[in-house]
Amino acid sequence: MRNDPAVIRRLLTSPGTWAVVGLSTNTARAAYGVSAVLQDLGHTIVPVHPRAETVHGAPGVAALAQIDTPVDVVDVFVNAGLAGQVVDQAIAIGAGAVWLQLGVVDEDAAARAEAAGLDVVMDRCPAIEARRLGVGG
Repeated sequence: MRNDPAVIRRLLTSPGTWAVVGLSTNTARAAYGVSAVLQDLGHTIVPVHPRAETVHGAPGVAALAQIDTPVDVVDVFVNAGLAGQVVDQAIAIGAGAVWLQLGVVDEDAAARAEAAGLDVVMDRCPAIEARRLGVGG
């Protein structure tokens, strides 16, 4: 089930590797703050951005395929028009889940991810969900 509260809680509370697609050093972007919250929750982040910048001390990569460790969650901070490509890449690397941020809705991509066995959270923010669920400090 998409946006299953139990899945959201598990993803937020089980330490894992989150590939944050669209994360750069731009402090004005939501991805910057949300990725800091993810680290505070005990997750390892991998910034994924064409510039492959180091963010919050985490070295970046230019593409999901360049990540050399298992990825638990692909957090999608790109516009909805690009989200399908990212979801397909998440499926290709064997990610456990895709999390499409607030305003990022692609029903077809979500269905492909579910069909491939990935957990799917869509049009939600991990920082907001963590606060709502009382997860973390």
